[in-house]
Amino acid sequence: MKAKVRLYVDHPLGAGQSVPLSRDQAHYLFGVMRLAVGDPVALFNGRDGEWLTTVAEAGKRGGVLDCVEQSRPLMPPPDLWLLFAPIKKARTDFIVEKAVEMGAARIVPVQTDFTNSERIRQDRLQAHAVEAAEQCGGTFVPEVTDLHRLDRLLADWPAGRQLMFCDEAEAGAALTLEGAGPGPWAILIGPEGGFSEAERKRLLAQPFARAVSLGPRILRADTAAVAALTLWQVALGDWK
Repeated sequence: MKAKVRLYVDHPLGAGQSVPLSRDQAHYLFGVMRLAVGDPVALFNGRDGEWLTTVAEAGKRGGVLDCVEQSRPLMPPPDLWLLFAPIKKARTDFIVEKAVEMGAARIVPVQTDFTNSERIRQDRLQAHAVEAAEQCGGTFVPEVTDLHRLDRLLADWPAGRQLMFCDEAEAGAALTLEGAGPGPWAILIGPEGGFSEAERKRLLAQPFARAVSLGPRILRADTAAVAALTLWQVALGDWK
């Protein structure tokens, strides 16, 4: 029995567990996907792995799924944060979606001196993270935080976490993560206008920060996020 539909739920999953459906979930499963009682559905909640379930009750306003067996264990990503300055709506959505697919454990929008967007919809971006995990087969959904000021984040930086600072001023230099330890990391991507000189000086002065190049050309912010995540995963993450 193989499920053709995969769904995120905020409910415990386990042997013998029944999972109630919201009205929107019931509409999707029974109105859009045309599932019926007895049909299989794959569920995950970001904590208990992926579970094969079957439809026990189907209605227009709700329903119930019964857990049958665990189909995949929880597979958390490396302890990697992605910090990025929000850009245009569709491109910000792209960054969040790709960060989920590529294995970020936490996604942190940051306000820099040249950030174009001063507000975000955290709930909307979190929903995009859930959708991305549903689509890519992930069993973990990273938290998307609210917008944080970069200077305050640096002032309260957690001990032991290293920072891969993607500096457009380093374009053309050789990428090096030599000597970098595996422990917790973060990647910082700047805004479309780049980092201010004051921000760059502050970042370069931090003992936990390492400025890196993303190649010979200056990349757009959304492209830079994908490139940086790829380079880190290959060098230090779970792609090795």
